[in-house]
Amino acid sequence: MRRERQDGERVGVLEVTDVGVRFGGVIALDSLSFSIDDGQICALIGPNGAGKTTLFNVVSRIYQPSSGRVRFDGHDLLAVAPHRIAELGIGRTFQNLALVPGLSVLDNVMVGGHARSRGGFWAAALRLPPVPSQERALRATAMDALERLSLAQIATSPCAGLPYGTLKRIELARALVGRPRLLMLDEPASGLTHGEVDELGELIRRLRDELELTVLLVEHHMSMVMAISDRVVVMDLGSKIAEGTPAQVREDPRVIAAYLGAPA
Repeated sequence: MRRERQDGERVGVLEVTDVGVRFGGVIALDSLSFSIDDGQICALIGPNGAGKTTLFNVVSRIYQPSSGRVRFDGHDLLAVAPHRIAELGIGRTFQNLALVPGLSVLDNVMVGGHARSRGGFWAAALRLPPVPSQERALRATAMDALERLSLAQIATSPCAGLPYGTLKRIELARALVGRPRLLMLDEPASGLTHGEVDELGELIRRLRDELELTVLLVEHHMSMVMAISDRVVVMDLGSKIAEGTPAQVREDPRVIAAYLGAPA
């Protein structure tokens, strides 16, 4: 559902407007604009090097854009410190797993909720009040996320040695512990089997519905993208070349040329 400004203009929960990113003489993003409605699953697709992960890193404040604006739920994200992004309700996963192998599954997942705690570093280290009660609440939230992803039975196991598909779900659980409104998934299906990809697509839709999430998805598995997305933004060489429903972008000649090459 879209919100409206006082002047009646409709706005999305995430608005990316004319965003540009340059690394020296390399243009990674070139005046990229799109918006996502509340509750939508929006996929960013395009060939390798199109700028998809760069856009993710702009929204999560890892990169500072050279130009443009990014707004989330009315907030100017570019004016927010990177460590405050999670507090606004933005969570993400990464292309490469960022789990700590020696920690238990539960401890890895709990890491995702510490951005919302109030104790601070020294309070946590010295176990000062109200840290113990916050830890109990965080542990309960983490266990809830693990149960949603059918991982509760391995909560006390170390991450080391677990199957890759399981590790992917653990990272997703960690992102959910922060109770995001916008969940950003960077190639969550990479390295999964066909069966696991199908299960992941169903899981993403179920989580969107149960937790009232908005999802921004970067993915190369086109069958999953087309099956679960409400909207698709297609990028090539840092620019948007198409946007629309899965059916619309599937037939767009610019999209076909970007993926398969233009005829000679």
